[in-house]
Amino acid sequence: MAQNNQSPEQDLNQLLKVRHDKLKELQDNGKDPFQITKYEVTNHSQEIKDHYDTLEGQTVSIAGRMMFKRVMGKASFCNIQDLQGNIQAYVARDNIGEDSYKDFKKYDVGDILGIKGEVFTTKTGEISIHAQEVTLLSKSLQILPEKYHGLTDTDARYRQRYVDLIMNAEVKDTFIKRSKVLSSIRRFLDGQGFMEVETPMLVSNAGGAAARPFETHFNALNEDLKLRISLELYLKRLIVGGMERVYEIGRVFRNEGLDTRHNPEFTLMELYQAYTDYHGMMDLTENLYRYVAKEVTGSEILTYGEHEMDLSKPFERITMVDAVKKYANVDFHEVHTVEEARKLADEHHIEYEDRHKKGDILNLFFEEYVEDHLIQPTFVMDHPIEISPLTKKKPDDPEYVERFEFFMNGWEMANAYSELNDPIDQRERFEAQEALLAAGDDEANHTDEDFLNALNIGMPPTGGIGYGIDRMVMMMTNSPAIRDVLLFPTMKSLDK
Repeated sequence: MAQNNQSPEQDLNQLLKVRHDKLKELQDNGKDPFQITKYEVTNHSQEIKDHYDTLEGQTVSIAGRMMFKRVMGKASFCNIQDLQGNIQAYVARDNIGEDSYKDFKKYDVGDILGIKGEVFTTKTGEISIHAQEVTLLSKSLQILPEKYHGLTDTDARYRQRYVDLIMNAEVKDTFIKRSKVLSSIRRFLDGQGFMEVETPMLVSNAGGAAARPFETHFNALNEDLKLRISLELYLKRLIVGGMERVYEIGRVFRNEGLDTRHNPEFTLMELYQAYTDYHGMMDLTENLYRYVAKEVTGSEILTYGEHEMDLSKPFERITMVDAVKKYANVDFHEVHTVEEARKLADEHHIEYEDRHKKGDILNLFFEEYVEDHLIQPTFVMDHPIEISPLTKKKPDDPEYVERFEFFMNGWEMANAYSELNDPIDQRERFEAQEALLAAGDDEANHTDEDFLNALNIGMPPTGGIGYGIDRMVMMMTNSPAIRDVLLFPTMKSLDK
């Protein structure tokens, strides 16, 4: 028996050469697929299966990628994959003609075909198309991963998402659901009288969140600019301008680490509603999440990993102090000085920095002892003022602010405020942020004088909230990592 001494790389190169040779032969014979500019598609695969009763015997045209081919003399079967799924086609020489059949036998898995023919059922009961015409619409010059192993290497999947979408049906389904999440959010908010707006991504002052921005240089103005880290300060300017209910869904950019829940560019939605407060934002969030879950998954019960989250029941509402008392058995109502807070932190082995005040340490207790327990939808209310520079103080307890974070599955899913509209108080808080910047906190905010001017014009009482859309999609699709719901996640460049 002759031995094949070629390496896998040589074998691959030979297979690729065969594909290029086939293309050249087609082109030499005046059948260049890349000269075709359009193809009339009348139906998709799943639609044909769903409406077989009315489509049986009808002529349809489908187009998609050939994922399988079995040649059997004068007749063959192939499988065509389109947006909705896949469908079998029966291709016989006597029906499409001798020349066309000769060409078809040379087509490769991965080629994109148009097939026109009658809908029928094979002897084995499979809904199929009896081809009358087969058109090569695009020649695949690369080889797809092996059918049964698919594209399993996660790094390759993220880098070559186009191959991932071809080989893994569940991946395509995730991104179809992502699109549905966004469209259902828009439907819900539009029905509530909100207006979608767009605000700048390139800004001179990246504020509205605690994050390190990306920086760039704008040559035309010879100015350094930053990519936005939130949407907040521009949207609140629109509330000042009388727009009352506004929202934006857009990319924001934070120069921070990569992990299963963080990507340096991600999709944030922020909305602001005049004449309401953070309680109004809680009601809106409950209704929004129920609506989106029902639209996208068909249920108000979400399964994520080992947990089931029930959105049909009223979401729990608990203050941060009460949550820490419940899960850490530490009552910050009894803590009156930063020294007492530090002593408690030392006793509980919680690390803190010299700049941290009582409220910061309360938040560290919350992160250490509480977050992992918040599996069911929960609003954690009334945060310390030290960690909330843009939020109204509670009138009866000015150490705390009217803010909540929305948690599910132990994750923060949204962050909401009764928005600060006192320009004097806001200036003082910006000054405190400037002091933190000077002390080395590169996530603190700079003073935004134009935003202060807007507040001086006058902003009505307003509720505002920011939602992490990528995490919402993860929850709706049971996806383990943020990269699984980003079509093109940030990746380290491959070595040249």
